Amino acid sequence: MSIDRVRLFALMKKETLQIVRDPSSIAIAIVLPVVLLFIFGYGVTLDARHVPIGVVIDNPGPEAADFVSGLRQSEYFEPIGFSSIGEAQLAMMRGKVDSIIWFKSDFARKIKEKDASIGVFVNGVDANTARLIEGYLTGVWGQWLTRRALMSFGAGLGQGAVLESRIWFNPEVRSRNYLVPGLIAVIMTLTGALLTAMVVAREWERGTMEALMSTPVTIAEILVGKVIPYFMLGMGGMGLSVLMAVYLFNVPFYGSYVVLFIASSLYLLAALGMGLLISTVARSQFVAGQMAIIATYLPAFILSGFIFDIRSMPFPIRVITHVIPARYFVSILQTVFSAGDVYPVIFANAAALVVIASFFMGVVAIKSKKHLR
Repeated sequence: MSIDRVRLFALMKKETLQIVRDPSSIAIAIVLPVVLLFIFGYGVTLDARHVPIGVVIDNPGPEAADFVSGLRQSEYFEPIGFSSIGEAQLAMMRGKVDSIIWFKSDFARKIKEKDASIGVFVNGVDANTARLIEGYLTGVWGQWLTRRALMSFGAGLGQGAVLESRIWFNPEVRSRNYLVPGLIAVIMTLTGALLTAMVVAREWERGTMEALMSTPVTIAEILVGKVIPYFMLGMGGMGLSVLMAVYLFNVPFYGSYVVLFIASSLYLLAALGMGLLISTVARSQFVAGQMAIIATYLPAFILSGFIFDIRSMPFPIRVITHVIPARYFVSILQTVFSAGDVYPVIFANAAALVVIASFFMGVVAIKSKKHLR
């Protein structure tokens, strides 16, 4: 097989000029890998650090204060004091703390009798983080016992103490109970963003969008006409996913289906808005598909809290996660599935979805008007 060097150099020159003329190719090949490497390299971690932990001390004393001091010296915990176990439990329900340590009123007396115990409650919605917290607490407890033994010259005042732990929301610590609701958010991201981006881009590619815009229909009619069919399709996929989660994977569902429907609607509108926005930028199906995967699917998978703990990420990465719609939907899904209708959590995340969906739809309307002109 012979190669004509003249034709080969001509083709290479043409491809080079095409790449220079199309900045998106350079961005995808050079800029994007660098950006993603920075974000994921620094942001993705499986460690749980700075975990907010509630501390309840019924009868304050030097023993309990010494143990809490050990918690404060650990980089894994951020102890928050509560006056009663009820107040601490309410904080856990609202997601303000992930664990509770309860020093009962007889702790100081029983520690001297070598028969003391402390209550530990761990939020088990995130099974991986729950296991890490348990392990960390066991480590701090062991260090504290060792320290007390050394202080008492080997007498081992705390050797008779027992650590009693309870796992909340996910008593069996099944990772599936935590992962499946998050997967639903990722699937809906694909359904909403990727499909709308591809379909509308196809219209731009074939020139049918310009033909549609040349008719008397308004841009609002075009957008609504595009959104409704894919909204219904996405909600159908959402319903099927929930049924599979409950009946196929046996994930417990403690919340309300009405709340789930409203939250899913808000998230799907945000995803559709992202897809439409991508389609107004990328006029080819290939580019639209690539952009949809990179801009929506990967952030939803990695930066939504679905697998990796957002609180363990560096501050700049945590700031970025606030613009990821899946972050809020994953929080709602995990709450509705595992804890029920905890309205402070649901309202806060639903409000964020309303803002994001409104933003994307507004930008799409403005950009589409410019194209129409």
